[in-house]
Amino acid sequence: MAIIQALQEIETIQINKNILKTILIHTDSRISLDSLKNMKNGNYLIEAIRKETVALEKENWRIEYTWIKAQAGHERNELADKLAKEATRDSEICYSKFPRSEIDHQEREISIKKWQQLWDNATKGMATKEFFPTIKDRLN
Repeated sequence: MAIIQALQEIETIQINKNILKTILIHTDSRISLDSLKNMKNGNYLIEAIRKETVALEKENWRIEYTWIKAQAGHERNELADKLAKEATRDSEICYSKFPRSEIDHQEREISIKKWQQLWDNATKGMATKEFFPTIKDRLN
């Protein structure tokens, strides 16, 4: 998220669009840099970073990413870590994507509840209901 925020902040800089400008973004996250290099990685955040980078490159920005060692006394990296920790305590949510597995789980729960209601309220097939347990009984 910090990389996306940095890229979005760059968009607000008012500089002549006709000249080439270079921005160097430092991160202590090797996994982020490796993910950006891996074109097979379609993670939502990685794709958002790529999209922002391409948009800025169209505006004559050259974006470079570099890795720096964490907790090594880099003043601005220490500040970034401090701000990130503060942001986790902030009530404003800036990233609301859920993993697909969580969505699948929630949809399964909703489907089971709907099916159970239909089964419980159905008047047809009463004899069949005697032979088959409810979905609740099978899940327990």
